[in-house]
This record gives sequence, C-alpha cells and structure tokens, in this order.
Amino acid sequence: QVQLVESGGGLVQPGGSLRLSCAASGTGSIFSIVGMGWYRQAPGKQRELVATIPSRGSTNYADSVKGRFTISRDNAKNTVYLQMNNLKSEDTAVYYCNGPRGAGVVFDWGQGTQVTVSS
Repeated sequence: QVQLVESGGGLVQPGGSLRLSCAASGTGSIFSIVGMGWYRQAPGKQRELVATIPSRGSTNYADSVKGRFTISRDNAKNTVYLQMNNLKSEDTAVYYCNGPRGAGVVFDWGQGTQVTVSS
C-alpha cells in the first residue's frame, strides 16, 4: 500500500524559510516515473496545487509562490522536497504532496504537515 508522509512544517516568522519533505513508501519503481506536486489547504479554503515536478522536464509553480518556493525530488529516496523562502502569512496552510493526474491525484492523501507563518 502506498503511503505518503509529509514532514518539516512548523511555526516560522514572516520572511523565514522552511524545507518540507514528502517520503513515499510502497510505490516501488513507480515513484520515479510519476509527476509529483505539493498542495496546500488553508482554513476555509479549497486545496490548491502550488508546485509540480515531472519525472522529467521543468518544474511549475503557482503565481503566488513563484520565485519563493522550489520543488525538487530524489528518486533514489522516493522523496519530494519543497524549499520555501520569504514566507508570508498567506502561506499558512496544511501542506500535502501527491501526484497530479487530471483533476485528481495518483495516491491516497497523507496526513500533511502544518505550516504557520506568524510573528
């Protein structure tokens, strides 16, 4: 059974940085060929996709995080990362990783990791 485990969240002041990790288990060799993404869900809002990284090719970012967030992956470790710099209060949300597939996702959702940006 595939399991996604997100970690690295926490409380940070505006302008600070965090690095999130998403470890996938049970995917076997599939992980390396699946495009992955980071999503976030703020209180009272729908979950949104903020960054994607294909198995090959260029990364993409939502306008709200472009220039501040960087997505990367280590297929040998079945792990996806999200480096978040210059954090803003509006970045406060629960962050999740998954594989975007059309309007849905490839895997079951993990528990997410809470990011709170506050002074």
